[in-house]
Amino acid sequence: MKYVNQPIRKTDAKALVTGKPVYTDDLAPKDCLIVKVLRSPHANAWIEDIKTGTASQTSGIVCVLTYKDVPKKQFTLAGQTYPELSPYDRLILDRHVRFVGDAVAIVAGETEEAVDKALKRIKVNYRVEAPVLDIHKAKDNPILVHPEDDWEAKVPVGADNRRNLCASRVEEEGDVDEVLASCKYTVEQTYRTRPNQQTMMETFRTYCSIDHFGRLNVVSSTQIPFHVRRIIGNALDIPASKVRVIKPRIGGGFGAKQTAVCEIYPAIVTWMTGRPSKIVYSRYESMICSSPRHEMEIRVRAGADEDGIVKALDVYTLSNGGAYGEHSPTTVGLSGHKSIALYRHTKAYRFAYDVVYTNVQAAGAYRGYGATQGIYAVESAVNELAHKMGMDPVKIRELNMPMEGEPLPAYGDCPTAPSCSMDRCLARAKEMMDWDAKYPFRDMGNGKVRGVGVAMGMQGSSIAGVDVGGADLKLNEDGSYTLGLGCTDMGTGCDTILVQMAAECLDTTMENIVVFGVDTDISPYDSGSYASATTYTTGNAVMQACDELRLRICALGAEMLGVSPEDVEFDGTVVSCKEKQVTLKEIAVKGTCGNCQELQVTRTYSSMISPPPFMVGMAEVEIDKETGSTQVVDYVAVVDCGTPINPNLARVQTEGGIAQGIGMALYEDVQYSEKGAVRNNSFMQYKIPSRQDIGDIRVEFQCSYEKSGPFGAKSIGELVIDTPCPAIADAVYNAAGVRVRELPITPEKVAMGILERELEN
Repeated sequence: MKYVNQPIRKTDAKALVTGKPVYTDDLAPKDCLIVKVLRSPHANAWIEDIKTGTASQTSGIVCVLTYKDVPKKQFTLAGQTYPELSPYDRLILDRHVRFVGDAVAIVAGETEEAVDKALKRIKVNYRVEAPVLDIHKAKDNPILVHPEDDWEAKVPVGADNRRNLCASRVEEEGDVDEVLASCKYTVEQTYRTRPNQQTMMETFRTYCSIDHFGRLNVVSSTQIPFHVRRIIGNALDIPASKVRVIKPRIGGGFGAKQTAVCEIYPAIVTWMTGRPSKIVYSRYESMICSSPRHEMEIRVRAGADEDGIVKALDVYTLSNGGAYGEHSPTTVGLSGHKSIALYRHTKAYRFAYDVVYTNVQAAGAYRGYGATQGIYAVESAVNELAHKMGMDPVKIRELNMPMEGEPLPAYGDCPTAPSCSMDRCLARAKEMMDWDAKYPFRDMGNGKVRGVGVAMGMQGSSIAGVDVGGADLKLNEDGSYTLGLGCTDMGTGCDTILVQMAAECLDTTMENIVVFGVDTDISPYDSGSYASATTYTTGNAVMQACDELRLRICALGAEMLGVSPEDVEFDGTVVSCKEKQVTLKEIAVKGTCGNCQELQVTRTYSSMISPPPFMVGMAEVEIDKETGSTQVVDYVAVVDCGTPINPNLARVQTEGGIAQGIGMALYEDVQYSEKGAVRNNSFMQYKIPSRQDIGDIRVEFQCSYEKSGPFGAKSIGELVIDTPCPAIADAVYNAAGVRVRELPITPEKVAMGILERELEN
């Protein structure tokens, strides 16, 4: 193939590296009102009185809004297809503030200085109540995070605001207790993951204006333009037809921008004043009032027979939704569905969960979307099971891993794996790491020891029967093509790979295709860039649009030649029949003059299955036994994402996801004070790994061919963050004999574990 499976440079690479104005704040009009939000200093309080008169009189201030001035209609900020599974539990502004950082008032003014001055002049009298901060005490607590009567769950997910429950469910197959009792080897352990921030380079930002039709135009750094349109319509209580959303280039999202974190604030200001306005979150705001990864506590019971075959898995997840329920009913499901399915011989399983409301900032989507937490727990439990059996952790996976055509327990989107090269991934990773020589550990001298660990991972390719990809393709009069997309390129390069597919299908050059991003007025509907959907779902829509447009080009070319469409051939340049031919440009011109055949195609695609990509990760860590300092010196990843459309971009995705996984494993932890305030609210306190912290990352691909995917492709975006946590945790155990079951694995935990072990001996 000429373009597909080739390491093509990103279409927007030059614009980005030369600093062209492509991001939201670059494009905002100079006369935008500056919008900022006054935020609550309390985790749980009621506004008894709020005085804004002095603030409103500040020079340069255009409006100050409180709960008295905005619609009283509940909505959710979760960007998922309607009907949303997340409860409708928000107002634009509310008397009841539910976390430190919750919105109290909106201020808009001509300058930032004026707005900052006005914010200080707002006087609020709060009735402070005790907050619910402990996830173990939240369920059925007499203190309710959402006591309001107009709280609503549109889909039955086990939510009950009177019990502080955002979701609750039990799924099981077979008799788990009976099968576990029959297993020769069992483990039962609880694993804890902490909230993590996505820390994308570009913080949340949006600008709004009113066009000459009186419609609200919203330009936002978002992964979900079409959902933002609906969310703003719901929040402002106006028809979605009155809202237009445009997505410029995005400086990273990683799931954070699958929640409409900031859009409603400039939207309400512009709608009420008629003036352009913009909001740009500071890094501080992005740390204290955004949408971090859900904190989860996961109890795993696992059992295997004498031969090492895993027979039963029992997983219970307790998830912290925070003050609002965005994405809480959906993330938790992946903690079981994507982890239990890794063990194909499982005869019985149980997956139960509770998601609770607490008085901390609302959690949301983050790469991996719950699977990361679940895979950490289940893979760690299986590693402990292997150690208990005296079996190499690689061996237990060789016996139990997913195989093509074999069952995927608890993975409802595909009962069996339609495509899978996990066996080749594991074999190649073992070879790359030189596992047999390094397992379990090596003493490096001078108090340093190195250990290795392994983990498997799987994800999905879109949400089966839900996600929709859209593509609009037209032939222009000069023989070029325009490809309109509804998905969101957030730096991943999806615009590039979709043009690669189109160029391959149309037998043309990539330079001959103009691609444009999302404008909800003119782009085909697309669910958005999340759930590892873009390559698989939108890619299929692009291919179908190309196939149909080729047929139409051939039909018009045949008409111009006076022959039957079945008799012509199209090579991307000319339509020919024997000795006669007509050029693509001539067809394009004919398509715009005296012609009734439309040379424009819109196609949407939604899959009834979600074929999972697979991955094996192996980590080598070095530990200083005196200080507990732990460093990843080598990480090997072998990935099955079907056919990589662009190996360079797939490799970068893998390396980035692993780096984030290393951060989750070793460094990152959103911490709250006893009053619910975020302690680490800047990069001075919240540490993410730099390039110097992550050692070597070596990536290879073992391709399978997914028949339902475009050119055999599956997804890759989320999968690649799933293996570092369990692999690193087991590497630490192998090196130092310390089992850390609560992330992050800090030097203090390792050093104290070593000391305790020495004292026991």
